[in-house]
Amino acid sequence: MGTEQKGKLDGRVAIVFGAGSVGDGWGNGKAAAVAYAEAGARVVCVDRQRAAAQVTAEIIAGVGGDAIGVAADVVSLAEVQAAVAAALETYGRIDVLHNNVGITSQGGPVETDEATWDRVMTVNVKSMFLTSKCVLPIMEQQGSGAIVNIGALGGVRWTGYAYCAYAASKGAVNSFTQSVALQYAARGIRANCILPGVMDTPHIYQQISGFYNDHAEMVAARNKLSPTGRMGDGWDVARAAVFLASDDARYINGVELFVDGGMHARCG
Repeated sequence: MGTEQKGKLDGRVAIVFGAGSVGDGWGNGKAAAVAYAEAGARVVCVDRQRAAAQVTAEIIAGVGGDAIGVAADVVSLAEVQAAVAAALETYGRIDVLHNNVGITSQGGPVETDEATWDRVMTVNVKSMFLTSKCVLPIMEQQGSGAIVNIGALGGVRWTGYAYCAYAASKGAVNSFTQSVALQYAARGIRANCILPGVMDTPHIYQQISGFYNDHAEMVAARNKLSPTGRMGDGWDVARAAVFLASDDARYINGVELFVDGGMHARCG
């Protein structure tokens, strides 16, 4: 649907946490799950909402791929363990771990309450710790694996939005990714991070629209933020994810790959 990378992941199994979508259209995780399938991988689509995970799995089946939908809350170790167990029971291995789950919150340190801060850090950072905790031993036993974590440009640059908890959490994702990448590099496992910029996905209509009077104003403003004059979309992230998961990126480890139309260079 959005890639030209067929065959790059033949014989591999990808587990995508956050493979559903919060609305109609293509979110980053949903697009990545389908892109992995189009590249030849069998895909375990995981989402907190089983119906959302199943929708993605059915899309993959509709294009001739092989996928299952699994419900799991990424902040629960027991539920992550169950999702990983389902992947092994169905496909026998895990070659790609894709961490896409993330939430935003509006406000700086004064406006953000303690419960919101804790929730954002738990969903955005602890989730990747839990999934990695469960999947890394499998990859180590196999002697190979690729982890793709979805960070954000906001974790390293000011993008015009006051959301300190989100920015701090995405900065932590970068450090976590690098730590895993270096610890496991000699064991055949790579870990990299994608940093999307302003993207036109269902997520923004749910969690960013509060900064604007209406959706039209939001879309116009976000298009203007990009040096290209337009937002990216879920497929831009998905293409980058397939690349990082494939052997094309076999010597790429511990990187922060900006998928942002050049915003990071202008903001730097």
